[in-house]
Amino acid sequence: MLKITGKGFSTFRKHTFALLFVTTLITRIQAQNYDERKVPRYTLPEPLTTSSDMEVKNIKTWEKVRRPEILQLFEDNIYGQMPEYYDKISYEITSEDKTAMNGKAHLKQVLIRITQKDKVVKINLTLFIPQNSTKPKPVFLLINNRGKENTDPERKVKSEFWPAEMLVDNGYAAAAFHVSDLAPDHKDNYTNGVLQLYPEQLKMDNGMKAIGAWAWGASRVMDYFEQDKDIDAKRVAVAGHSRGGKASLWAAAQDQRFAICISNCSGNTGAALSRRQFGERIARINTSFPHWFNNNYKKFNDKEDSLPVDQHMLIALVAPRPVYATNASKDLWADPTGTYLSLKNAEKVYALYHRKSALPPSPPNINEPVYRSILAYHNREGEHNMTSYDWGNFIKFADYHYKKGR
Repeated sequence: MLKITGKGFSTFRKHTFALLFVTTLITRIQAQNYDERKVPRYTLPEPLTTSSDMEVKNIKTWEKVRRPEILQLFEDNIYGQMPEYYDKISYEITSEDKTAMNGKAHLKQVLIRITQKDKVVKINLTLFIPQNSTKPKPVFLLINNRGKENTDPERKVKSEFWPAEMLVDNGYAAAAFHVSDLAPDHKDNYTNGVLQLYPEQLKMDNGMKAIGAWAWGASRVMDYFEQDKDIDAKRVAVAGHSRGGKASLWAAAQDQRFAICISNCSGNTGAALSRRQFGERIARINTSFPHWFNNNYKKFNDKEDSLPVDQHMLIALVAPRPVYATNASKDLWADPTGTYLSLKNAEKVYALYHRKSALPPSPPNINEPVYRSILAYHNREGEHNMTSYDWGNFIKFADYHYKKGR
């Protein structure tokens, strides 16, 4: 019989625990459901019934009673509180090029400083503004959760994840900031950002964490847009991919100044319904990314039916403003069908505002976008990513809504 003692035993035990952890993680990944026949029966919470069982029949009751209830349920159980106070905010253009993109764009690199007590958070904003007219420009703001090279201000790297030239060519300003300025995307150092301004949030079970910090940052960029004469702050579309798409939805739900919300392949705790238990589930996301959502969310691991909300209600919080959610055909992890059903189940709230969705009863075919609608959707052929195909449709979506109102 093999007997291991001393230092050898300690090493053996560490490797054994590591192996058990990896085995458990792989088992959980493999246990995720990708079979529609195995989706459990579920009942979604009703967005138009208040906590006192009153039916919501008009905009006033929605805005004064039910909407605040739902917003607080998301704050308390999933995304955490969104602090609205700070001592000071300032803006500085640190670099400028009025002949960027071969003269087509005006580049501004803006440093946004937010001060609370003796702490400061800095957001580095990259902004390209079309030069083809003197009118303030509508803008797409990307919450960048990928490498900073994807939003390279010098354009040495041109990534279709953020095709700034495409946006400028179509008359839109292109703006982006990186999530690491607000909360580094790691469980060990996510507090090195916004949460230094609000350390009390870390002591609360419903306190803000990384996703909330990124959404908070988007609102601070909106503060800047409101004082930049080159930007039409009434036509700001906030966009994000994957975890950034979760943040874009939460930002638009919290901050009604955003005119359009775009959520690309955002999946679980983004645009997809949790109760379907298809692809990524709550327990999986809380295990892999414990720093994204508040502590209370862990209570719903493997207990999706116990949630007082589901993601159709998050989309409903954006009403009556346009929302575009997407998926990719090979990205079942993000549950394309669940995303579509989430949009469909938000339609009744948009109907209160007499905003009729053009989404068909069933999801459209691959690469058949529905963008002439208050609630828009496409399922692109391919992998989990944000591509020029996606951006091309986002531009058409914005064109449709902005030009319709002129």
